[in-house]
Amino acid sequence: MENTKTILVTGAGSGIGRAIAQRLSKDSYPLILLGRNLDTLEKTKSSLEDSEKHHCVSCDIRLPKNIAKALDKIKINSLYALVANAGVGGENSYLSNDRWHEIIETNLTGTYNTIQDGLPYLKKNKAPFKKIVILTSILARLGVPGYSAYCASKAGLLGLNRSLAIELAQDKILVNALCPGWVDTEMAHEGLRAFSENLNISKESAFEQAMNDVPLRKMSEPDEIAQLTSFLISDAQTSITGQTLDINNGAMMP
Repeated sequence: MENTKTILVTGAGSGIGRAIAQRLSKDSYPLILLGRNLDTLEKTKSSLEDSEKHHCVSCDIRLPKNIAKALDKIKINSLYALVANAGVGGENSYLSNDRWHEIIETNLTGTYNTIQDGLPYLKKNKAPFKKIVILTSILARLGVPGYSAYCASKAGLLGLNRSLAIELAQDKILVNALCPGWVDTEMAHEGLRAFSENLNISKESAFEQAMNDVPLRKMSEPDEIAQLTSFLISDAQTSITGQTLDINNGAMMP
């Protein structure tokens, strides 16, 4: 498989990752869809423009070199861009079924592994500029009780973003992060369900309470995140690197 505009999208089986894949396929990029669940990846692939030119790869990003092995298996020559979107959410509690390591290893270490394994392919690409987009969260900037692992993992991605942007500038690889707020995905609705159960209120009431901190009083659509990702990856963008772009309906204004 050889194409100068091939893009790797992790966590492409659902939510924001699927929306990004759909947007990029409309931009005519050949895609490698990576995730743990091959069935959901195949569903994403079937929804894409020219679905036959895209590839699905099942892979656990927590394991070093797994992405490199996956890319070698499908015989790609280079990557034009990499979208590091894969991640998990939810609460953690010290010592009691603690998910700290699962969340940190997936969201932070997994993203680090993905980028490091993808770098040789990005550096081989002959485009004037190559692109990395890291999906993080508004919770990289805010604290939420019970979400210490998630908040820490997403905040860590902002440091990773800045460091890599400086490190890779000499290779003309632009690295940026997106911090979405509430987005209408299954992960967001799982959060609302947990919120409603903890407070013993309806999910509708939980939504209203959550929107009290959002000036526009709405969630974003996954496609809005995808559109911004598309711009950051496009040839039109050659000057933005090391930046964190917030898309949160006004919930936080740094």
